[in-house]
Amino acid sequence: MTQRRSEDDKPATIYDVAEAAGVSPSTVSRAFSRPGRVSSKTAAKIHQVAAEIGYRTEQVTRTVPSSKTKLIGVAVTDVTNPFFFSIIRGAEHVANKRGYSILLVDTEESSDLERQLHERTSPVLDGLIIATSRVSDTALRSVAKEVQTVVLNRMVAGLPCVITDNARGMRRALEHLAEMGHRRVCYVAGPSASWADGARWRAFREGCFELELIDHKIGPVAPTVRGGYSVFKRVMEQRVSAAICYNDMIGIGLSRAAKDAGFVVPGDLSVIGFDNTFASDLVTPGLTTVAAPLAQLGEGATKIALALINKEPARLPPSNSVVLPMKLIVRESTGPIRRTRIDTRNARLR
Repeated sequence: MTQRRSEDDKPATIYDVAEAAGVSPSTVSRAFSRPGRVSSKTAAKIHQVAAEIGYRTEQVTRTVPSSKTKLIGVAVTDVTNPFFFSIIRGAEHVANKRGYSILLVDTEESSDLERQLHERTSPVLDGLIIATSRVSDTALRSVAKEVQTVVLNRMVAGLPCVITDNARGMRRALEHLAEMGHRRVCYVAGPSASWADGARWRAFREGCFELELIDHKIGPVAPTVRGGYSVFKRVMEQRVSAAICYNDMIGIGLSRAAKDAGFVVPGDLSVIGFDNTFASDLVTPGLTTVAAPLAQLGEGATKIALALINKEPARLPPSNSVVLPMKLIVRESTGPIRRTRIDTRNARLR
């Protein structure tokens, strides 16, 4: 039996109840404020534990409102990454029209922080859009038990998902390089926990095999300009003439490192990014990139979340996954292969 606290102890908290009952704090909150969202067995256990340790139920009702909050969370892995700007704006446009507000959650590329933030925020949310995630499918399904959840850029069995056609986008990028004479190419990988990274790498290898290109992989690296900058020498040591990067930020960093080392993009190295963020068109040379319909990702996910919240038809395909198209945007960072041999011995990296 759980030991009751003495009067001299600090008042029991929702976290004390959660720990003693072996559930998440958000599950405790729902057991008191939204009992229909928790199984009767779990709810009974939570009520018993709360009574034994002297937890006052009015504390819970103050923590989590019993009615709708009109809040939809949008969880991102890095709020400074331009990839998320259009997604967030698209979500805001749809939510505002329906009288809902967006709560932004930045998990800072940390799976531990992501779990903590989901537990803290889900009790006050009517819906949650996870724009990218670094936790397991099991963890995401657990979150979905607490709040209506839509996942972006990842397929999770049993959950509604909105993804982009990574395979088609990667194929267009490889065909573009092959048409310009490139034969040795590499993929600069992003975070190993990224579902999109895995999808892009598999598509890269398959495309290289079909187009008879020699493939290499560099990484994983941080999905930042600094991450791309840091791997330039490793890329050139593979004696490739072109690189396709996990995202635009890595591509921009790789191009900058090439310039600082005295190489020419695209003369010595053609570079392709992914996502077509606004930054890809602001750098020199402009970055060739595989464009994702970012605003449509945010809009589509929010429409699905609102349908689930209000028990309306979500209009999902049997797979539960909506797949959006991608296209190649050709700019100045790609060009025909230079036939002279690339020498990395004199690379001048700052």
